[in-house]
Amino acid sequence: MTFQSRILKMHPASLVLASFLLVIIAGTILLKLPASTHGEPISLIDALFTATSAVCVTGLAVVDTGSIFTLFGQCVILLLIQIGGLGLMTISVALFQWLGRSVSVRHRMAMQDLFAHTPREDIFSLVKSIIIFTLAAEALGTILLTVHWMGEYSLQTSLYMGIFHSVSAFCNAGFALFPDGMIRYGDAILLNSTICFLIVIGGIGFPVLYDIQSWITGRKGKRGRLSIQTKTVLVTTLILIVSGALMFAFLEQRLMSQNASNSFKILAPIFQSITCRTAGFNTVDIGSLKDATLTMMIFLMFFGASPGSCGGGVKTTTLALLTAFTIGRIRKSRRVNMFKKSIPVETVTRSVSLVLVSLGIIGLAVFLLLVGDTASGHDDVCSRGAFISYMFEAVSAFGTVGLSMNVTPTLTTWGKVVITLMMLVGRVGVLTFSYIVVGNGTTRGVEYSEENLMIG
Repeated sequence: MTFQSRILKMHPASLVLASFLLVIIAGTILLKLPASTHGEPISLIDALFTATSAVCVTGLAVVDTGSIFTLFGQCVILLLIQIGGLGLMTISVALFQWLGRSVSVRHRMAMQDLFAHTPREDIFSLVKSIIIFTLAAEALGTILLTVHWMGEYSLQTSLYMGIFHSVSAFCNAGFALFPDGMIRYGDAILLNSTICFLIVIGGIGFPVLYDIQSWITGRKGKRGRLSIQTKTVLVTTLILIVSGALMFAFLEQRLMSQNASNSFKILAPIFQSITCRTAGFNTVDIGSLKDATLTMMIFLMFFGASPGSCGGGVKTTTLALLTAFTIGRIRKSRRVNMFKKSIPVETVTRSVSLVLVSLGIIGLAVFLLLVGDTASGHDDVCSRGAFISYMFEAVSAFGTVGLSMNVTPTLTTWGKVVITLMMLVGRVGVLTFSYIVVGNGTTRGVEYSEENLMIG
């Protein structure tokens, strides 16, 4: 069997994973080149970590992107971010269409799983819209960010920084060219609003954007009929942004009072509420925040962005579905209903399984990080305060967020491997990995007589 035939016969889930691994390996090789860094090349594990963080649009960095990497190295990272945000499958399908070549059924199924909540025939139209919208949004972001930095840098430098951070924001990557993230621009209205806008539209999901576009242009024939997917994502996203900003402002009142800028007091809570869901930029020092604030941010990072987007996490729709499921059970409803629609029982079951498996993976990752530090003799790190730091790091990696309590540069080789795997699992998706491991077929199994079990 030839290599091409093996590729064509791969399950769509395996095809998605293989595409990410291929880009990560290529990125690792490029980042190890002497031309990618100033001075000595970075270690293999650091190159692998950085490439995985870029492809998985996470933003966690073991070395400073702006000072360690050359222009070539930064361009490699930027390219990896763009490929990781759109997905190699999207780019390859668009390229095949542009060249007039046919696309295999496996590729179509993979795209269906990535960007559509229901079977659709216009998958190529969706892919085309994704490419066009991405380039348009990143171009707009580049212009606005360039205008912001023109007062501080030359036009050429401002343009480059605008391109880099626009792509990083829209793809929800969180890579920045400044060692302190965006802390120095905590009160910059244009920069904060532009990055927040890019993060939100990049995180609500391409199916939602396509649905809104179709609704606006009236191509569905019935104006005002948005899908339940779109309604759920928009409502949940708005609730999470507003509630997260209010909670941040309430919990960090001392931080708010220490800054005399009124714009900072308004922008900082909104920026952190948006970015901690999946993007990873920061305008405050995360390590200095209160435990209550960090716990809230862990919750937001865990659920992350929306399906079919550049972000990770178990997704906003899962949170909405579990909330509706819980309320329904309290009211003794047999079915889960949302927006006057009944959700399939299988979807509800999958959402519960997704959350439970994700919690188990995160718990295992935190345990492995703590065990690794104990084995390496880092007694100064292995304190009770390290638990929340590693919990924050693990959830940030799993949700492909990129925020850190300044732990990432201090990770051991073992810790870097664990976080690298977490970023990959978080970006590809727990369900995708489950398909690869156990398959997506269903079995009837064996049924026995029922006997009740006490719970709670």
